[in-house]
Amino acid sequence: MAVDSHCAVRIQQRLQQGRRVLAIVLFGLLAGAVGLLGYAFIHRLLYPPVDPYRIDPDSKLISEVVQVAVRNGCGVPGVARRVTLYLRRQGFDVVESGNFETFDVPRTRIIDHVGNREVAVRVAHVLGLGEEAVEVDIQPELYLDLTVVIGQNYTELTPFKQMERELLNKHR
Repeated sequence: MAVDSHCAVRIQQRLQQGRRVLAIVLFGLLAGAVGLLGYAFIHRLLYPPVDPYRIDPDSKLISEVVQVAVRNGCGVPGVARRVTLYLRRQGFDVVESGNFETFDVPRTRIIDHVGNREVAVRVAHVLGLGEEAVEVDIQPELYLDLTVVIGQNYTELTPFKQMERELLNKHR
């Protein structure tokens, strides 16, 4: 009888221990979910989604989405590709990507080809630039809204700052 009661006590203790472990695991999962939702909320506040659509619905261009060309003006391999991928993730239609005519462009600039400064400023802000980066060169024969010419200050652009933060976080 003493053995049976001893076994019953041990079984009871193991059940209680199992319940504690389950409670801790469930609490951890709940805390993780709340943390993830909190992070998503803060991220949405700090980095609101960008509207990649044209402001002028009567535009002569084919798409409703802003069409962009990206050009490498600094000569560093891969910068045009990185900016192209970043702008596409933001919803913009990058229709051309490649090298600029020279590699000595000191500062990144956004060239507005259709006279829609508001859209050009929006792209500048998405890349982490101010309004001063926007230039106007109306060329309706290009069939695109604007050109991003990446300068030697490319490390100041949002896609490269994000890449730098990701690398730093990886090595912590």
